[in-house]
Amino acid sequence: MKLIILDRDGVINHDRDDYVKSADECVPIEGSIEAIVRLNKAGFTVVVATNQAGLAKGKFELDDLEAMHEKITGLVEEQGGELGGIFYCPHHPDDNCKCRKPKPGMLDAIEAEFNTSVESSYFVGDSLRDLQAGLLKGCKPILVKTGKGEKTLAQLADVQLQTDSPTVCAEQVQVFANLAAAVDFILEANH
Repeated sequence: MKLIILDRDGVINHDRDDYVKSADECVPIEGSIEAIVRLNKAGFTVVVATNQAGLAKGKFELDDLEAMHEKITGLVEEQGGELGGIFYCPHHPDDNCKCRKPKPGMLDAIEAEFNTSVESSYFVGDSLRDLQAGLLKGCKPILVKTGKGEKTLAQLADVQLQTDSPTVCAEQVQVFANLAAAVDFILEANH
């Protein structure tokens, strides 16, 4: 199985400092939906792994989150593609759960769901947490400059960056302008 994991906010849709709280606020980044479809057509199973602390913080309800995910899924299906699944962490950052990135719980759940290993799969994200979660499970991390990507790129420039998860240095990460450009690279590398 050719599996690829995508973060949601800042990779597929525009991120917001005040949280994406509704389907109306869930606006795709130009080219992202088409990029997912291109991956599908090349034989990839595309899954989403997203932290959604806004749920625990009361910024939106579960119905709102489901409506956002239905919107993204519908847009992908309209273009002839499909999402293999959307995995999310609903917990507050202080809950110390196992699923909130950078912890690998969502990736463990993806492995269980698809009865496969995520090792060597591409993990596309815009935050340090995404890269760390991917590296913990042996994924190939890709950073996009959309969302928090530019800020994360600046953090990567400091090789001494220490966190509670593995240190991520720039040499470990491929960097692209957006998901569409990352998919160009992935499809070329897997041609």
